[in-house]
Amino acid sequence: MPHIQQLAPHVADLIAAGEVVERPASVVKELVENAIDAGATAIVTEIRRGGMGMIRVTDNGCGIAPEELPTAFLRHATSKMRSAEDLGKIGTLGFRGEALAAISAVSRLDILSRQTGAQSGAALHLEGGVPGDVRECGAPEGTTITVSDLFYNTPARLKFMKKDSAETAAVAGLMQHLALSHPDISFKFIKDGQDTLHTPGDGKLESAVYAALGRDFAKSLVAVEGCGGEVEVKGFVTAPLMGRGSRSMQVFFVNGRFIKSQLLTAALEEGYRNQIMKGKFPGCVLCVTLPAELVDVNVHPAKTQVKFAREKEVFDAVYHTVMDCLDGRGRTAEPVKAVEQAMNPRGDFFRTMDAKTYREEAAKPAAKPAVQPAPATPKKPVWDTERKKSVAVADVVQKPAGYQAFRPLEKPAGAAFGKPPASVTGRKEEAPAAGQPVPALKPEREEAPRPQPVQERRPIIPAIPQETLELPEQQTIEPRQEAPWRIAGEVLNTYIVCESEDGCVYLIDKHAAHERVNFDRLKAAAEPPMRQTLLAPIVAELTREDGALLLENAALLEQFGFACEDFGDSAVLVREVPADIDAADTVSTLEEFAENLRRGRDLNEKRENLLHTMACKAAIKGGWVSDRKELEVLVEKVQRGEVKYCPHGRPVAVKLTKYELEKMFKRA
Repeated sequence: MPHIQQLAPHVADLIAAGEVVERPASVVKELVENAIDAGATAIVTEIRRGGMGMIRVTDNGCGIAPEELPTAFLRHATSKMRSAEDLGKIGTLGFRGEALAAISAVSRLDILSRQTGAQSGAALHLEGGVPGDVRECGAPEGTTITVSDLFYNTPARLKFMKKDSAETAAVAGLMQHLALSHPDISFKFIKDGQDTLHTPGDGKLESAVYAALGRDFAKSLVAVEGCGGEVEVKGFVTAPLMGRGSRSMQVFFVNGRFIKSQLLTAALEEGYRNQIMKGKFPGCVLCVTLPAELVDVNVHPAKTQVKFAREKEVFDAVYHTVMDCLDGRGRTAEPVKAVEQAMNPRGDFFRTMDAKTYREEAAKPAAKPAVQPAPATPKKPVWDTERKKSVAVADVVQKPAGYQAFRPLEKPAGAAFGKPPASVTGRKEEAPAAGQPVPALKPEREEAPRPQPVQERRPIIPAIPQETLELPEQQTIEPRQEAPWRIAGEVLNTYIVCESEDGCVYLIDKHAAHERVNFDRLKAAAEPPMRQTLLAPIVAELTREDGALLLENAALLEQFGFACEDFGDSAVLVREVPADIDAADTVSTLEEFAENLRRGRDLNEKRENLLHTMACKAAIKGGWVSDRKELEVLVEKVQRGEVKYCPHGRPVAVKLTKYELEKMFKRA
């Protein structure tokens, strides 16, 4: 057995750095949390090449005394704890005193600090954890730490770093969480010389949400506030109709510290039960506050996981706060308009009424429609032989009693029918003398219709001579054999009821069956799926980590029919989507893609995970009305054994034998 010996301080520092410093985002987290604990009201974070080139954090906090600069980089050196009793009531973000020592052990570090009210500041340079001399220099109040060449002396860690875009996204996501947890501090994040985040620091959580998570997400939020016991819950949750495709937009804080907790996630989603679509997840920014002695933050080196002393109390507080908000309890009631005014402001036929009102309205006798006056008969001019002028029909018909109606003139032979007299046409004629008969009007000569010449039809001669085609012999199509099963119908617009010839009944989940059909088709396809170009490109507002992950795998998404490009500030612009995917599902599909890419270990696993999402999105959904032909195709594939399980492993059909049915009804 080898002898036991104490490790060299440098090796111990490297081991400690492996626990604390995993990637550039870990360095940013430790430095920014130290700045928050120092009482800063403005913090500026700048990185280059994803943090691998340079990380600089500047704050306006209390600063560090010149004589304490070398001590700050020793292991377990801290100003935030004094005794073992302080471990039970930790109120600061950093407290172990390992961060600065671990960071300086794997990088080249420069620190410049000046205490509040001091005349000058001090600077110190460390390389590989070895400090130089402290020198006096001019500096603004606060502290500036610059980290360069991260992992330069640990090449084994360096080769496991991801692309610069992925590391940048991790730092950006971290800055979002820090800005949300402290809305009273102004945070500014600069990547490669470009400002990507700047919060006002006005103390309002909604302002921080708007600046960090975007306008669209902020507009979908509903304010919540409640408490249970010693636990207080405050923040925002998304409306039920604004569900997300993944849990990436669920942000929890406990006593100002960003954490990941399955307990809080379960409590949140339990509050949305029966109010959110299946497969959708709520988003939130929830701040949980409770006494420091009721939470243990020292259970993980990165301090992203905590342990509650009273888990049920915390769960109930979050659950009831969210549920009461969604149900509208505890909210000031707004005046409700009358039903007729709210539902039918026009008062026309289309109105809403309850059953009692409908029966009362139906029992009333139908109102007779008012008699409408007959439309006035248009007055047509006729010739009055006695007046010798054109008069209206109404003038002729409506005469006093005793008046003798005029006799119409006899039309001589050959006269044109309906020819008006000369006075009507404007021709002047002499009026006959009194007592003389009225002479008959001479009709104008009517021209006989001219005979139309008969056109001879000429045969159409084709420009290209047509060859005589030999018709194939008549073929007899054999009638299709009847399938050994029968579709009895569909229930709940989800399950197909099928009866086989051996007396068994099958219940088939049409969504699961169609999902498997799509998965097999996509997996066996040699060519990428057909695309549809969007008339208006869709801007997908994602988290910074999800957006960077999708852009990093843009070539893989291209194989699935998605044409994506960077739109800046974690947004992804989508110009083309697969033909099988509804354009309205684009954002939720990309969110699920990001979650699947994060879980996949290698390229093949990532590809299969994406195929699962594609097949699910393109499949018919439970509750949809399906055509009879669609059901027949699905039943045929299930009955022939081509489809047994959905891509997620769930069965697509349930079989009930005749004996099992008779046993249910006590007939067997």
